Amino acid sequence: MYLTRFRFNTNSSGGRRLLSSPQVLHAAVMGCFPEMLPSESGGPRVLWRVDRNARAEVFLYVVSPTRPLMDHLAEQAGWKDLDDPDRVWKSHDYAGFLDRLAEGQTWGFRLTANPVHSIRRKDGEPTKVTAHVTPRHQAGWLLQRQDACGFAIVRKNPDQRLLPGEDEYELTVHDRNAAGFDKPDPRSERQGKRMRVPIVRATFDGRLTVTDPDALRRVLSSGLGRAKAYGCGLMTLAPVEDRR
Repeated sequence: MYLTRFRFNTNSSGGRRLLSSPQVLHAAVMGCFPEMLPSESGGPRVLWRVDRNARAEVFLYVVSPTRPLMDHLAEQAGWKDLDDPDRVWKSHDYAGFLDRLAEGQTWGFRLTANPVHSIRRKDGEPTKVTAHVTPRHQAGWLLQRQDACGFAIVRKNPDQRLLPGEDEYELTVHDRNAAGFDKPDPRSERQGKRMRVPIVRATFDGRLTVTDPDALRRVLSSGLGRAKAYGCGLMTLAPVEDRR
């Protein structure tokens, strides 16, 4: 397994084009793995996520079973004049990091996900996948999955909570959007008609404690939730000081 970070040149037309469409960026990411055929299914998945830290500081993170070849991506959407190529993109061994996860460790985390649930509007009606759209419900979506995913989001001390009875966890929800893309409508008989594919995304930042290392390894390598092909599901960890 590899974890790769790529820095976009947001001043380039190629960079702006890729960042404007999750469908186009998905194709560009998969183009970094020439040995993976489009028809292949099963096995380890390629996960990716875009972090927009600032206007000129936009990073692509990729977790993959093999090392990606990003030369074409760097040519199209990276910084070509940097003396240090590692500032454009660099891959790290991820398997070793995953192997060192242990119960009781505390980490900072970031996850961009597609928080959805299935609802039935009336009896007898088929269920429909519907997105959570408020920060409260989006946070609840993640909290409902923490036990099965091998982690527990750290609870705040009572004196750190801003609202009594709320604000219980070290968890923030931000960069909420309903980005999507258009694709040919298979239901239409009219040639050229397109349909909108909405993707509600939310980014979660916080701190977690490892409760089941094997389950957490599966999440980190296989993703969490839906829309993984379109920049959702990738969780990454970072060292933090445990303030408890």
